[in-house]
Amino acid sequence: MPLFFRKRKPSEEARKRLEYQMCLAKEAGADDILDISKCELSEIPFGAFATCKVLQKKVLIVHTNLLTSLLPKSCSLLSLATIKVLDLHDNQLTALPDDIGQLTALQVLNVERNQLTYLPRSIGNLIQLQTLNVKDNRLKELPDTLGELRSLRTLDISENEIQRLPRMLAHIRTLETLSLAASSMVYPPQEVCGAGTEAIQQFLCKESGLEYYPASQYLLPVLEQDGAENSLDSPDGPTDRLCREEEEWQNRFSDYEKRKEQKMLEKLEFERRLELGQREHAQLLQQSNSQKDEILQTVKEEQSRLEQGLSERQRFLDAERQRLQEQLKQTEQNISNRIQKLLQENRRQKKSSEILKSLENERIRMEQLMSITQEEAESLRRREIASAMQQMLTESCKSRLIQMAYESQRQNLVQQACSSMADMDERFQQILSWQQMDQNKAISQILQESAMQKAAFEALQVKKDLMHRQIRKQEMISEQRWALSSLLQQLLKEKTQREEELREILTELEAQSETKQENYWLIQYQRLLNQKPLSLKLQEEGLERPLAALLVELSAEHYLPVFAHHRLSLATLSRMGPADLAKVGVSEAGLQHEILRRAQELLDAARTQPELLKPPEDGVLPTAPEELPEAVRPSAPPAELLEVQTSECVVCLEREAQMIFLNCGHVCCCQLCCQPLRTCPLCRQDITQCLRIYHSS
Repeated sequence: MPLFFRKRKPSEEARKRLEYQMCLAKEAGADDILDISKCELSEIPFGAFATCKVLQKKVLIVHTNLLTSLLPKSCSLLSLATIKVLDLHDNQLTALPDDIGQLTALQVLNVERNQLTYLPRSIGNLIQLQTLNVKDNRLKELPDTLGELRSLRTLDISENEIQRLPRMLAHIRTLETLSLAASSMVYPPQEVCGAGTEAIQQFLCKESGLEYYPASQYLLPVLEQDGAENSLDSPDGPTDRLCREEEEWQNRFSDYEKRKEQKMLEKLEFERRLELGQREHAQLLQQSNSQKDEILQTVKEEQSRLEQGLSERQRFLDAERQRLQEQLKQTEQNISNRIQKLLQENRRQKKSSEILKSLENERIRMEQLMSITQEEAESLRRREIASAMQQMLTESCKSRLIQMAYESQRQNLVQQACSSMADMDERFQQILSWQQMDQNKAISQILQESAMQKAAFEALQVKKDLMHRQIRKQEMISEQRWALSSLLQQLLKEKTQREEELREILTELEAQSETKQENYWLIQYQRLLNQKPLSLKLQEEGLERPLAALLVELSAEHYLPVFAHHRLSLATLSRMGPADLAKVGVSEAGLQHEILRRAQELLDAARTQPELLKPPEDGVLPTAPEELPEAVRPSAPPAELLEVQTSECVVCLEREAQMIFLNCGHVCCCQLCCQPLRTCPLCRQDITQCLRIYHSS
């Protein structure tokens, strides 16, 4: 049996039948019968018990349902104390309540075609029970307390697994009909069971040591006396009493037929009014479906437009990637040509084999770098560049110059490729975010339409439920409609207010995410600068102080290693031109002219003030002034500021908070930790929706 299961909901027809029967039983002048059969019930509703208790019903008919137990939770059998006829056939009952003996007024109990495996011992307390039908169940034995049913006339135990009858059945003097499967009986023998009820009773009386009397010599209490008289062993003539009972029951049956015909007319009128309501509901539903189709069509068109834009953007990105790959292949070809030239020049040297091996290793590493992902490639390139630079600086001057030129050119190409890929990824992420926003907007509109449809359906349902009370409650209908309209207006106002609050929260989050992303790349660049090799730092410290300050002021700090490697000074720059700077590695034309112009200005100023070019007394030339002016101060925040701005998950305390909770608007959990949550960890409000925050690359 599964741990969790969903109850089967009754069909619309069954639900209407249940409502009609419950309303019919509560009307003034209704008979003592509550018929809720064929309503697909998995349990008897609480209202049925309350109706039987308040209106003193005497007949409860619950056959042809899906009942697994007679009593639901929070219900008591004392609510059925006045029931005389209980019909439960064609259900899925596995057992009767252990306290069923509390139904002392019960005269007819029908549990045919169920799944009963035993009968409770308290069934012997049903002293007025006249008919007991347990046909087609899974009974293997009968309790001895059946012998206490002194008013029982009919007992049907056929189509069960019973093989032995209790001897206490001999004490039931009023038993007229006993139905059983004689071929499967062991006690009494099959020939006795096949001879009929009288033979079985004679056999049981003989086994128990009792004298047998025919059942016609005993009298039963009249049904309408509700058990006021007890069953007495009296040989009075039962024929007259039976005739009176039959005549009385015929009169009651004729009255019942008349009332039934009147109820059928009322039922037809109720069904006609219900059909009119259903037509109105169908019209409203058709209108809502047409509106929904229009919205879905617009959403599909917008989605197709976005998909077309994405495909065009993807083709553009593929062309850019192919162009970059061709550039990288061309660069690799140039590098391989230079390596061949270097090998030809250094064959006569003693370290030719070592240089060849190092270059071959470098080529293998380059091939490996091209096969890994972009994120791993960036970290591996940084480490590879640093190790290659440290290795090549220890070699001869000629090989070091060639290797450094190769490394600088390759680094420029990699940076350009990374910047272009980052730009393309940022644009692609932005397009995806726009598509997600459009989809969320369409979904919210559809949800709004469904909420309005639900409200309209609820109003229609309330109107349909109150239809049978229109004659007595015409004044209450107008008040309820007014209350429903005011409630709908209030819900619409609250919905618009929540949408405005959510838009404000999303705008704030987008602004914060953009600022946070910008600071992130600045911090990464600062960290990259802090990871310079020691040899580069020593070379940069050998630069002239005004030249280093000039590069910082022009935002060309990344050329400090190039200028330090070539040992360029202001005097050297005065004799160089833009082409010379391009050969060194400065590729920006505007930056070349600006560096040469500013270097010439510094030299002209140094001729009038020579102390500007004097080194400090300790002999170490710093690469930049101690305190940068406000205009050229680095914009990347320190690492501790990044830690303050980056919010971490309050559950795992490891990953970054990525989910926004609605309606409170808190951002305090990552994507993994928010899945089992139902309330916000900060304010303990219920979480109605979770939204993922995406940062642009």
